[in-house]
Amino acid sequence: MTKENTLKEKWSLLVSRLSEDFADGDELNVDGIIYLIGVQELGQGHRTFKKDEKMNLMHIAICKLLEPYGYYEFDYFDDDGWPHYKILTDLPSLKPGEQTVLMKEAIVTYFEALDYF
Repeated sequence: MTKENTLKEKWSLLVSRLSEDFADGDELNVDGIIYLIGVQELGQGHRTFKKDEKMNLMHIAICKLLEPYGYYEFDYFDDDGWPHYKILTDLPSLKPGEQTVLMKEAIVTYFEALDYF
């Protein structure tokens, strides 16, 4: 089994489980999963977020997901409890398909660390 097949299988299993748990069975996409991770990392529970807060949640998630790869490092929590990260190194120039693979790999790794599946 190649690394690519393993990632595809794990991704499929993860999407299926997250969709069942958080989207009433409607299939979540990468952006939806990143949003969920942002809500989880913020740690303020379920509430209604404004449009700019939703963008910030996705940024938090991307920083958290790419932290193990050495691109970001947690810096501090602000007075409202929002985490902030600092850039350690610029992201490489990746083609859209390569970006998707990197994010899927990072998402699978994130949920594996949580023993989600």
